[in-house]
Amino acid sequence: MKNIVGVRFRKAGKIYHFWAQDLPINKGDAVIVETARGVEFGIAVTDVVAREEESLPPDLKQVIRAATPDDRLNYEENRLKEIRAFDIAKEKIAAHGLDMKLLNVEYTFEGNKILFYFTAEDRVDFRELARDLASVFRARIELRQVGVRDEAKILGGLGSCGREICCNSWMADFTPVSIKMAKDQNLSLNPAKISGLCGRLMCCLNYEEEHYAHMRQLMPKVGSTLKYKGEEATVVECNHLIGRLRLRINKDQEDSFEFEWIDHTELLPKPEPEKPKSKKPSRRSRPRQRRRRKPTA
Repeated sequence: MKNIVGVRFRKAGKIYHFWAQDLPINKGDAVIVETARGVEFGIAVTDVVAREEESLPPDLKQVIRAATPDDRLNYEENRLKEIRAFDIAKEKIAAHGLDMKLLNVEYTFEGNKILFYFTAEDRVDFRELARDLASVFRARIELRQVGVRDEAKILGGLGSCGREICCNSWMADFTPVSIKMAKDQNLSLNPAKISGLCGRLMCCLNYEEEHYAHMRQLMPKVGSTLKYKGEEATVVECNHLIGRLRLRINKDQEDSFEFEWIDHTELLPKPEPEKPKSKKPSRRSRPRQRRRRKPTA
């Protein structure tokens, strides 16, 4: 058994699991961990859980220690350095005439490596820029080109709902979203209404898709006819979110109609009540019958 804790390195970032050893770590504590790119500062976002060693990856890294006040100070100093590095990098990009948009700068905890995140429409030859930045900062330089969804996750903003976009506030991973989800939810296919700040389909289309798919199996389609209270009715509207549909009930006269909203459960077959099982009387409870003797001649 090993004690495992989940650690996050940035807001709404992925959760990585580390071996907590026997350290007293609680949820919300700052920790120093060993990662593939060196020592890093992170926040424990889960409680320590014991797991079987067979279920863990062989290259599992460990928590070095709980963060000290000096570690926190170093972390805050790196955040200040990132602001200065961002301004310098923008000047260097303009000087080299590169068509790229700088998004974020990230220092490693030990300060020996700096990561620059950017977007560009085409592939960018940034070798001269990397050499120039390395001569300024005296550290290893890594430039990463990201997509438009990652750009929105880094920069953040407000969505059409008026709240902070999900990918920047809490969502760690992107989930596949298709135009079929918008069709299933009877949404307008206007790109301006179903697209997020990144220009792609909104991630929130995926939140209720399972519910809509389930309700579409239970509820009749628009235009179908059915029997309701002994009369022929036509489905004219369906609200899959709350499970209600609107019927046009045909009356005796040809042009006489009645519209009624009903719950979809009224059309589902009602389960038959279970019949009480009849218990056979036991032999002891049965009345004892006397045998009649045959009359003798």
